[in-house]
Order: sequence, then structure tokens, then C-alpha cells
Amino acid sequence: MTQDDGTASPSLRPVSPFDVALLAELHARSFDPAWGPGEIASLLASPGSFGLLAGRGAAPIGFLLGRAVAGEAEILSLGILPEERRRGAGRALVAAAIDHATRAGATRLFLEVADDNLAARALYDTAGFRRVGRRVGYYRRAGGPVSAQVLERALSGSGAADAGSSERLA
Repeated sequence: MTQDDGTASPSLRPVSPFDVALLAELHARSFDPAWGPGEIASLLASPGSFGLLAGRGAAPIGFLLGRAVAGEAEILSLGILPEERRRGAGRALVAAAIDHATRAGATRLFLEVADDNLAARALYDTAGFRRVGRRVGYYRRAGGPVSAQVLERALSGSGAADAGSSERLA
């Protein structure tokens, strides 16, 4: 399958415990400060946690870490390598997370996004998220704290189909 820009759609797969170092590397290339392998391993070991890897060919290009517990789900982190942004990986990961959360019994999916991350905000808007709150100074950066918008998306039916994708993960 190809996208509007002619590139192949990214492949997606669930993460395994063996992917912790790779996830930490991708996180470091996407965020500052980054989560280390210990933090990622701890998160993945917690109840309801899940992770997804996006790739082009054999090359990993992005990830999503989330959690679905007690009828609610949250996207905890989503990162795409800078050179791969705006090529469909983020959209595919969000659609797969919506599907996973729906199948896990969640009725709502939450996330926080930095006020100044306009590309991510546009992605989430397109995926049907709406603003439900704000966290002042939520992200710590070298230039000073940045506030976050708290976003929510209601889940129903087949989550991936709601987000424009029919891909499903086991």
C-alpha cells in the first residue's frame, strides 16, 4: 500500500521485551529529555501497557507506548524519527493504538501534547481527539517549561476503522 506522497505505508508490529534498547534509542532521537531503557522496561511491565513499532522495510522509524486499564486508555509517548515525520507513521500508530484500546475494552483514549507541537496537534485533531484540559509547565525543556494540552477521543466500534485504517495488530 502506498500513501499520497508515493511512499510505502509503514509496517507496524507489537513491541516485545527485547525491543527496550531500540525503544530507548528511538525515544532519544525523538525527545529531550529521553526515557532510558529502565523506564521503558518498567512501563511495559505494568498492567495494560502496550507498545507498537513502525518500520519502513527493516528500519525502525517510530514507536508508540500506551496503556489500557479499567475502561480508559492513554497514549504515553509517540515518537517518529525526524526524517520520517509527515510520511504516515504517526497516523498509522495512532490508528493502531485506537484499535488496540478499543479491543481492550477502553471507551476513552487520552494523551498530553505540548502546546508548541503543532504537527502532533494536527495529527491528533485529524484522528478525532478534542481538548479536555491543560497542564501548565508539564514538559521540562532546556528553554524552559512548556504547557501541554490534554486530549481525549471517545472509542466505539472498530477503533482502526474510525481512524481511517483497517490494519489490525495481534
